[in-house]
Amino acid sequence: MYCFRERERILDIFEEVCGARLTYNYYRVGGVSADITQGFPQKVKDFISYLKPKLKEYDDLITYNAILLVRTKGIGVLTKEKALAYAITGPNLRASGVSFDLRKEEPYSIYPRFEFEVPTAASGDSWDRFKLRMEEMTQSLRIIEQAIDNIPSGEFIAKLPKILKVPAGEIYFRSESPRGELGFYLISDGSTKPYRLKCRAPSFSNLAVIPELVRGMKVADVIAILGSLDIVLGEIDR
Repeated sequence: MYCFRERERILDIFEEVCGARLTYNYYRVGGVSADITQGFPQKVKDFISYLKPKLKEYDDLITYNAILLVRTKGIGVLTKEKALAYAITGPNLRASGVSFDLRKEEPYSIYPRFEFEVPTAASGDSWDRFKLRMEEMTQSLRIIEQAIDNIPSGEFIAKLPKILKVPAGEIYFRSESPRGELGFYLISDGSTKPYRLKCRAPSFSNLAVIPELVRGMKVADVIAILGSLDIVLGEIDR
């Protein structure tokens, strides 16, 4: 519940820019739906200064709490081999000892401009998956600090035709999302509608590995395992 305090401040910033607190729908082909507000950069900076000390507070309160350690250490161990076999990506893969982040391995957009680390862990248990996400928040703040002072001026969206005809062919593009590799495979026949479109959602693989992790565990352990995998059921059925 402590984290909801910070979440509200983040959502306030999002709402100011795009008018929504959950379904943002901010990105567009060729840009974004609206320009940032005049006070947006400073509000982001203020939030970063506010959040950094809170991360230590989380560690003191939760991360190294004796109860959490007992309930998550050695619980739901996902080995490196099993993670790769199930095509696990993102934080869950890195918590199993595989240093793989698409922003480093296949840099895209403006990520090559930023300096940040790719945290990893070794045991692949529920605690490692939790701790790794804590470390990734620190790295995310580093990226935002580097980006916020370099937002270019000018138009926030390009002038494009309302109906797009994608050239005939096929393409697969993947990006690093909070839960792993988010990919889109598109086949175009040159018309205004896709001939075939497939979305590769990371939570699908994360869900598929659960039977491997809960076997032999207590029912109460399933809650910690499921929470540490950070599955969003809504993104599975794509």
